[in-house]
Amino acid sequence: MTRKLRVGIVGAGIAERHLAGFDWIKDLYEVVVLCSLDEERGRKLCDRYAIPEYTQDVDTLFRRDDLDLIDICTPPDSHFDLSRRGIEAGKHIICEKPLLGSIAEVDEMAGIVARANGPKLMPIFQYRYGTGLQKLKMLIEKGLTGRPFLTTIETHWWRGPAYYDVPWRGKWTSELGGGLLGHAIHAHDMLNYVHGACAEVFSYGATLVNPIEVEDTATLSVKMANGSLASLSMTLGSRKEISRLRFCFHDLVAESILEPYTMGRDPWTFIAGDEAHQARVDEALAAYETHEDGYTRQFELFHAAIIKDGEPPVTLQDARNSLELVTAAYHSQRTGQPTPLPITASHPLYRSWLPDDMRPAQNFQS
Repeated sequence: MTRKLRVGIVGAGIAERHLAGFDWIKDLYEVVVLCSLDEERGRKLCDRYAIPEYTQDVDTLFRRDDLDLIDICTPPDSHFDLSRRGIEAGKHIICEKPLLGSIAEVDEMAGIVARANGPKLMPIFQYRYGTGLQKLKMLIEKGLTGRPFLTTIETHWWRGPAYYDVPWRGKWTSELGGGLLGHAIHAHDMLNYVHGACAEVFSYGATLVNPIEVEDTATLSVKMANGSLASLSMTLGSRKEISRLRFCFHDLVAESILEPYTMGRDPWTFIAGDEAHQARVDEALAAYETHEDGYTRQFELFHAAIIKDGEPPVTLQDARNSLELVTAAYHSQRTGQPTPLPITASHPLYRSWLPDDMRPAQNFQS
């Protein structure tokens, strides 16, 4: 019989999507408690998903012996402290994006996890598990794409004034960044997921759509470590919302659907350079084994990693790659120069990409 992991969830916003993901795999997870300061939303989620306990006291979750895992679905500025406390309490951790608030925090968290020697931490990048993107990964692994040339990614969404009525949104100290950090981060993770680490970033960023502190429009030109190039654009001022990923390889072009929030899913198009190669691609695609996608698939893989004591399907290094891209973009926007990667401890934004007058005091041991 499969061991069922007992989960406590912190938060009642994006937590609803996590709960829907857990709900598909009830043989693997049991959500036994939800913690939220928003009692109305929290209790509604408890009723909808048959969660037996509601609390507003997060401290009790870390002390409980009957929880295997804590799922953190809170605003970004709370992620480091909650993750640290969970790991030090011996709990496995799932944490929503953006995982943490600086490269230094990622490196410090890696040390915390290593010292705990057992609990695992998994950042959320559920878009990776869309069937379309997984088919591209399969074609790459089978050697059917050839050398990569160019990737273009568009995250063109709409966020009007009402979106920023939530007090923590649009502010450096609580949201930690703008559209690059909170919206395009999933699409940009797909760039790293397919091609690996970035080598250099040049970026322009601006606040054009709403009167907020952080950026809502940006463009990035990226050199990848594998030698290919990428062009990324993000705006929260697109009345027609789309997300589009297009990967150009020597032997193949892969293009996503345009649906803004599930662009990793089928039907993607895969166009080869000639009929013979198209036939090989089509044959591989026809044999693809379909799995659950999104949160459900990521949670499914995390369960296997915990039971078998393996590496989480999304790692701290994956989160570091993602946040390095954001850090490099902010640095380039402020200096007007390309920013090389990786971001090391000597980089001026290593400990925080927030503007100088908003940076918290930090005492990391990294």
